[in-house]
Amino acid sequence: HLSSMRTPTAMIVGLVLCPCGLLLTLTGTLAPNWRQVSYIPNQPVDVVLEQGIWDMCREQQSSRDRRCGQADELGYFEQMPVQAAQGLMPTSLVLTLLGLVVAALGVRCWQKEPRHLLAGVAGLVLLLSGLMSLVPASWYTHELWALPAPAGSTLVVGYSLVLSYLGSCLEILGGLALALSFHHCCKE
Repeated sequence: HLSSMRTPTAMIVGLVLCPCGLLLTLTGTLAPNWRQVSYIPNQPVDVVLEQGIWDMCREQQSSRDRRCGQADELGYFEQMPVQAAQGLMPTSLVLTLLGLVVAALGVRCWQKEPRHLLAGVAGLVLLLSGLMSLVPASWYTHELWALPAPAGSTLVVGYSLVLSYLGSCLEILGGLALALSFHHCCKE
């Protein structure tokens, strides 16, 4: 009888991974560094342009002089991968929050037995939110070198894109772990 009082391991894994994924995806969405452009012609060697999905920052690394809100002279923000990320990343964040609320209601914290069906539905919502943030990150990575940049400059993947990938993967894994709760519904 004591073992039935414990919260299933898969639910705990889901409730640990998904909030971590939410934090990483949130940081990746807000921070302006999906791509770094360096060695820009006619600019000092230590100038780096950081491009995100909402903002563009110019930093002179020797003096740590950083200015955001740079003008988009090449039409970077008009590109489809950037616009898709602007729509899908915030939608994914809202869906993740919704999934976590449903998961909190389904996973037994204050009741004797977990609600397996509710936890499973939360898992599917969180899985979907992870996929919704993985799609723009993947598309952006695929188009990274095709997006407009000053001719002759060097392009590098930024940390925000990496955080978005990691967050998406954690949400997908956490959602899958919670979706395992459907197994208990089928057994019953």
